[in-house]
Amino acid sequence: MGSRDDDGPTTEDQGYAADIHSIREAQVRIAPYVHKTTILSSTSINAIVGKQLFFKCECFQKAGAFKIRGASNSIFALDDAQASKGVVTHSSGNHAAAVALAAKLRGIPAYIVIPKNAPECKVDNVKRYGGRIIWSDVTMESRESIAKKVQEETGAILIHPFNDKYTISGQGTVFLELLEQVPEIDTVIVPISGGGLISGVALAAKAINPSIRILAAEPKGADDSAQSKVAGKIIKLPATNTIADGLRAFLGDLTWPVVRDLVDDVIVVDDSAIVNAMKMCYETLKVAVEPSGAIGLAAALSDEFKQSSYWHESSKIGIIVSGGNVDLRVLWESLYK
Repeated sequence: MGSRDDDGPTTEDQGYAADIHSIREAQVRIAPYVHKTTILSSTSINAIVGKQLFFKCECFQKAGAFKIRGASNSIFALDDAQASKGVVTHSSGNHAAAVALAAKLRGIPAYIVIPKNAPECKVDNVKRYGGRIIWSDVTMESRESIAKKVQEETGAILIHPFNDKYTISGQGTVFLELLEQVPEIDTVIVPISGGGLISGVALAAKAINPSIRILAAEPKGADDSAQSKVAGKIIKLPATNTIADGLRAFLGDLTWPVVRDLVDDVIVVDDSAIVNAMKMCYETLKVAVEPSGAIGLAAALSDEFKQSSYWHESSKIGIIVSGGNVDLRVLWESLYK
């Protein structure tokens, strides 16, 4: 099974936590445990945007989001001694479910620290996969401190939701698939939060074709990445306020250098744009997506993107639809009235 080296050096050439080699290794490691997700396109949406869009539908992924890639890479990189005491993580939902599922597949316990404001549908996923839930307050400080306490009490290995080389490498496999499916892709729009997904995508893309543009999509109510790019250092907001519950984390010390150096721009959109993009996904693509998964389309539709040089330079744009775990209770309840 191998062994995780949590204290090992980062990429020698550039100092990043992962590289194309670790991403290709991850692709082999996780192949038995993840889906190769489909690409969708829509002539109607292409006409509205004025570009060809290719939707990489991680909403069809196991556990309903891309997170299973990083979680399974991290967990299956553990040797038996490391895995014997289980794993622990903290997450608002999708990573929590992914760790619970990957741990179930490995046959080890998963201790999942979840903030009290996590969507019920995502909590249900964790329960479905047998994760042992420990509740925290909504702040990152609370999540991290409780996870650390669980780690100390159980000896479980921490599976970080984004700031980890195995997580980043696993997430980067989504780009390898995208490039296989759409070799002519020239731009990729990726949701950004803690930066694990976009770091993996950027490291893979720039290693294979440095001219590929990597654009981050971020909600206005949690625009720390955009502010960080401007400031040239990690900015952490005192609070976040966005419908995109999966995009409320801040960049880590491993993801920030990649975002700083390899992400070409950050497109910021407000929540109304995200909701409109969700509506378009449901009505036109016929795909259920969560707000975090719809933000890439919202960015592609935005005036900020259309007024930038990147829009004029882009022809075939990949949109990472990161997840589809949306709470539809209100919809179902309304249909019974």
